[in-house]
Amino acid sequence: MKGTMIVAGHLCLDITPVIPRHATYESVAQLLVPGTLIHTTGAQVHTGGCVGNTGMALKKLGARVRLLGKTGSDAFGALLRERLGDAGGDVIVSDVDTTSYTVVLAIPGLDRMFLHDPGANDTFRADDILDDALSGAALIHFGYPPLMRSMMENGGAELIKLFGRAHAMGAATSLDLASVDPNAPESRLDWEGYLSRVLPHTDIFTPSFEEICFMLDRPRYDRLSRQGGSMSGKLDWEDDVIPLGRKLLSMGAGIVLLKCGTKGMLLMTADRQHIEGLPAALELDAESWAGITHCQPCYPAEIVRSETGAGDVSIAAFLLAMGRGYRPQACAALAAMEGACSVTAYDALSGLKSFEELTGKIQQGWKKT
Repeated sequence: MKGTMIVAGHLCLDITPVIPRHATYESVAQLLVPGTLIHTTGAQVHTGGCVGNTGMALKKLGARVRLLGKTGSDAFGALLRERLGDAGGDVIVSDVDTTSYTVVLAIPGLDRMFLHDPGANDTFRADDILDDALSGAALIHFGYPPLMRSMMENGGAELIKLFGRAHAMGAATSLDLASVDPNAPESRLDWEGYLSRVLPHTDIFTPSFEEICFMLDRPRYDRLSRQGGSMSGKLDWEDDVIPLGRKLLSMGAGIVLLKCGTKGMLLMTADRQHIEGLPAALELDAESWAGITHCQPCYPAEIVRSETGAGDVSIAAFLLAMGRGYRPQACAALAAMEGACSVTAYDALSGLKSFEELTGKIQQGWKKT
């Protein structure tokens, strides 16, 4: 892949209060008790969202990448623009919107929780990305339309418009999703209809199992959720994961990387005719990439401090490995390894390792779970 990778879409400021690891809680209710004082030891403040995580991870791993997001003109926006500016980011500044932020509650021993304000992400539209940004790009990766009102409206018309422009200029398209709050208005959107319209324009699709299960198989999602604990620990490849991968391919996606938490990842690809029809900028060997069903186990992390952004980092590794010509199974393995490194830090990026370092860890005996 010779051109630039563009990472666009959701951008926010992640604020993670550091809860001491010696503090143990059996439930969220045990921690969040009205009237109590919760002791923390500082806070981590980092760029977040697809642009801040996947984009910055690609930058840190050595890719040629351009970052495109939107902020308000407030103090949070100034901080984001300063940090992205150092990485070559292009930020649209809105005088009427606030900057998006997320308070990440990473409680030791429990799954993460998020307090999120979408801010300027809600008004992000296809025309915010100019043709000169798309010119010469090999791929545009767009993230989190479920957290971006304009990208959800009208059956994904804005996203389809953007991906159509990208294809017309020779670039491939890649899409990531975000979790939908079951109690929020967007939970009632016809997500299957949305995806049926968007996926024919999507070359690479990189959602999580939970996101897709919620959108396409709500009864299964509800059943798994009622069992409590992490959903990934309950998944079966044949019964739960692979059928969803097949459905996504039938809806039009070319390459699907389905993130399944501690279960691992599923890589599935379309038939040879579809793969041969993907944009030439990807430079894929159709014989190697066609008709794959590969279940990639995860790698054990040395320590888990926060899982925030680990999926985004996995996507960055997958896209970069594709761009460097790695075989499909190696792309999935590098994605899983980079995700395991990411969770060792409170932010998405501090734990990243180069592909050479990851290879070294394998040679030293790092084995899949």
